[in-house]
Amino acid sequence: MPKIGVLAAMAAGLLLCACQTTSPAQQRAMDDARCRSYGFRRGTDGFSKCLLDVDLDRAADRRVQREELWLMTGPRYGPYWRYW
Repeated sequence: MPKIGVLAAMAAGLLLCACQTTSPAQQRAMDDARCRSYGFRRGTDGFSKCLLDVDLDRAADRRVQREELWLMTGPRYGPYWRYW
């Protein structure tokens, strides 16, 4: 896929992501429901660990997305950088 196509797809994805924001309270409720669906009960150590693991997974996903974005766009060196 040409670089313009990749950048257009990334821009479209970013616009879609911007429309789907969740508040911290909504995120907590979704995490809570997810851990309960695994069979953990509120107030237990397992439930707390589940919430921590879900949050750590989300942070790792954000790191990977940032790194992939950087690899796709990267620093602009060389004579052809302005054509990206």
